[in-house]
Amino acid sequence: MELYNYLKSLHLIFVITWFAGLFYIVRLFVYQIEANDKPSLEKEILQNQYKIMTYRLWYIITWPSAILATVFALSLLHLNPDLIGMSWMQVKLVFVVLLFIYHFKCHQIYLQLQNNEVKYTSNFMRLWNEGATIILFAVVFLVVLKNAFNWIYGVIGIFLFSIIIMLGFKMYKRIREKNKS
Repeated sequence: MELYNYLKSLHLIFVITWFAGLFYIVRLFVYQIEANDKPSLEKEILQNQYKIMTYRLWYIITWPSAILATVFALSLLHLNPDLIGMSWMQVKLVFVVLLFIYHFKCHQIYLQLQNNEVKYTSNFMRLWNEGATIILFAVVFLVVLKNAFNWIYGVIGIFLFSIIIMLGFKMYKRIREKNKS
């Protein structure tokens, strides 16, 4: 049982650092995309710096954290295979799959920006950044509430949370546009 708690602690630590990396990498994408609109010399300096920062964050923190969080999760499931049969765990694993899809999409965007391909706006990236937030909220509530989780309220809550994030994003965008004028 003591080994299980150590593995669980390590799993949580690497989940936290994984999410921290995902939150920050998209923020760096925003800055990198916005640097593309700067005058030539400033653009070159900023983009080179952001490329270094995103490289280090992505390959030194985010990817290793994702891998280690997964390794420790699989270890926990190996030690306690009954978890797989629990409905809250099955739903959590669906969100974990969504998190990996989000991670791989971030990797694709990272590679594009490293090659100076700007395919998204900074506003899109700001909104994209909320995807990890929604997954984080869903997983934390699932893990904490487990069987007490009321599915109807949970789905409604995540939907309302997403709407609040969208409204906050629109309000922030208006404020930024107003301050530019």
